Amino acid sequence: MFKFLKEVVGGSGTGLKDLPYNIGEAYPSAWGSWVHHRGTNKDDGSPVSIFSLTGSTAQDGHLAAGRNGVKRLRTVRHPNILSFLHSTEVETYDGGSPKVTIYIVTEPVMPLTDKIRELGLEGTQRDEYYAWGLHQVAKAVSFLNNDCKLVHGNVCMASVVVTQTLDWKLHAFDVLSEFDGNNETSSTSMLQYAWLVGAQYKPMELVKSDWAAIKKSPPWSIDSWGMGCLIYEIFSGTRLGKTEELRNTGSIPKSLLPDYQRLLSSMPSRRLNTSKLIENKYFQNKLVDTIHFMEILSLKDSVEKDTFFRKLPNLAEQLPRPIVLKKVNLFGTSALEFGSAAAPALTALLKMGSWLSAEEFRVKVLPTIVKLYASNDRSIRVALLQHIDQYGESLTAQIVDEQVYPHVATGFSDTSAFLRELTLKSMLTLAPKLSQRTISGSLLKYLSKLQVDEEPAIRTNTTILLGNIATYLNDGTRKRVLINAFTARALRDTFPPARAAGIMALCATSSYYDITEVATRILPNVVVLTIDPDSDVRAKAFQAVDQFLQIAKNYYQKTNVAEGAAAAGMGSSSVPENAGLLGWAMSSLTLKGKPSDHHAPVASATTSTRTQTTSSASSAVETPSTVPVRVSSSTDFAEQPAPPSPTSTDGWGELENGIDEEHEDDKDGWGDLEPLEESKPAPALANIQAAQRRPVTQPVAQTKLASNSRSKSTPKLNEDDELWGSIAAPAPKTSKPLNLKPNATDDDDPWAAIAAPAPTTKVKPLAAGRGRGAKPAALKLGAQRINRTSSSGM
Repeated sequence: MFKFLKEVVGGSGTGLKDLPYNIGEAYPSAWGSWVHHRGTNKDDGSPVSIFSLTGSTAQDGHLAAGRNGVKRLRTVRHPNILSFLHSTEVETYDGGSPKVTIYIVTEPVMPLTDKIRELGLEGTQRDEYYAWGLHQVAKAVSFLNNDCKLVHGNVCMASVVVTQTLDWKLHAFDVLSEFDGNNETSSTSMLQYAWLVGAQYKPMELVKSDWAAIKKSPPWSIDSWGMGCLIYEIFSGTRLGKTEELRNTGSIPKSLLPDYQRLLSSMPSRRLNTSKLIENKYFQNKLVDTIHFMEILSLKDSVEKDTFFRKLPNLAEQLPRPIVLKKVNLFGTSALEFGSAAAPALTALLKMGSWLSAEEFRVKVLPTIVKLYASNDRSIRVALLQHIDQYGESLTAQIVDEQVYPHVATGFSDTSAFLRELTLKSMLTLAPKLSQRTISGSLLKYLSKLQVDEEPAIRTNTTILLGNIATYLNDGTRKRVLINAFTARALRDTFPPARAAGIMALCATSSYYDITEVATRILPNVVVLTIDPDSDVRAKAFQAVDQFLQIAKNYYQKTNVAEGAAAAGMGSSSVPENAGLLGWAMSSLTLKGKPSDHHAPVASATTSTRTQTTSSASSAVETPSTVPVRVSSSTDFAEQPAPPSPTSTDGWGELENGIDEEHEDDKDGWGDLEPLEESKPAPALANIQAAQRRPVTQPVAQTKLASNSRSKSTPKLNEDDELWGSIAAPAPKTSKPLNLKPNATDDDDPWAAIAAPAPTTKVKPLAAGRGRGAKPAALKLGAQRINRTSSSGM
């Protein structure tokens, strides 16, 4: 018989060595003669609880009761009853005498007394938690008494344990037996192991062993008495020493006191059924109602769910924090993961998750968030993106690149402008975690399309995002993308904030541009916006001009120091011929109207002018003086088509400022916007000189016209002067070089496309009353142009 029972109780194990669990440290308290150990699973290391009971002989009454407890725990299943996992029975020898030990493995739990001490709750939060725990135990006892017709026989504080989610569960089924009532043919005696129960926990009829009275009583009479004992121990904070202590009701909540007294009635038939106990208003509080609602969440309609989860973030502030983190938060993650919760649940989940440690958040909350990105529910996606700053830092680069971004990227082309904008803003958090392959192959393509989005706010935010993530781009991508995106699109947007964003983005990324790009591609586009109709754009444009000019000045100073050192080493400080030619051109414009100075040699240029032009020309690269340099020609400008107007909204597909059409189908988004290149590559010095010579183009073109028709009338001369005077700024009164504006009707001039529109009123011609002898000066200037043109053909 013993061998049979041993095999039944032992389950799949045949000995301690075969127990697939590691036995750890024991808790200081447990029910009866059992020892409660911490334990872990040998396979995955997951925590468990292991209860052991040792008897000296096979016929030991404690072992018999223990086997009864194992059998009952294995067969009785309820959410508020301890979950059984495994059991075995081991026989050992100690000093020659055999000993038998029963092991029960259950879900990980902790004795109630230890958990209460650990939580340390006080006041209202303590009462709410006690109400929730007693509510759970009462349901378990009601299930045994009313549904199973079983009597636990020893409901007390020692028979209650607490799970990792802070749920209270009933165990210690050693005394558990069927309630036979009036069944005279029952083969087993009722509560045959009642001798294990302490006298202080027994009602009077059980103390007297009045079985006749017990069988005539309702099935819940004994366990109702035990619930009264449990309530006393919970609120008094001490174990019950003797039955008389139950009369001390000072610690019992007033709302619970009437039912407490009915549970402890001296007449068994008048004791309160535990199923009625949970109807007491004491159990109707925020914590109990919240947990109960989430337990039956799948039965609620969408309106109830939405209302509940909108209130939950504020409600969670008022609930006991440990319960929120261990219980409510778990319900929220499960509901979201399995689709029974509405989008507002994510807000509550993230708020409760913010109270967790970083490691707990990564383990308990983050996996659910990652799974939610695969949801087709647009409201869920919106909620995820709106709160990405709360969890984005916890995402690893691998998770972002492989699991999150592929789903997020679908929002770039969503029909909802709101979702497109949220997707765009989320990249500020996700982009640092993306690989270069994903950024170049996918993200930049989407951003390129968003820069011509129909929503101006999205176009503006795209520019801002590019400026912020520039540091995460590699050098090649930055050179191909940034200037084109900021100048060719942002600065030419019709939406003023978009133009302002382009200026700020250029300033924020100024460290990524070399001096050639600053001088030839950035400054010309930014200067135009200093006369922008919007005051904010103008203000930012002037700030940008100052910043980039300072960069140019710093470069100028560095090159001067380097050239001075080189000249000292060579023993000479000669000026290159091309620099002298530029100085001559500038001098001839400065001395306009002085016939005696038109034939002055190159060396007659003012010192300041020559120094400036020489430094600018030689700052990029040293060019041999024997190489001829063209000042300007119509052919040069024909090779460089004029860019569109600064206010153009043509988009990437129509940007033709120096871009070949065959690049329009590049897959990089901005790959089709390569910097302007000459047909014959030239040093950086030649580019700078070309930019400086461009204002002189119109005099050269008109010189050709003068060679075909020498008999130009004075009105024609005045028209020519009018062209020079059409520059937005008034003509200078000093002898400094003038910044000339080309003829507005010249289609070959690339500067015409970005110049400011002609003013409504015309400035007085320079030739009228500004020089000495206006007409002779004009004739001399024509001759001077012919001489300069001939010199440019060298």
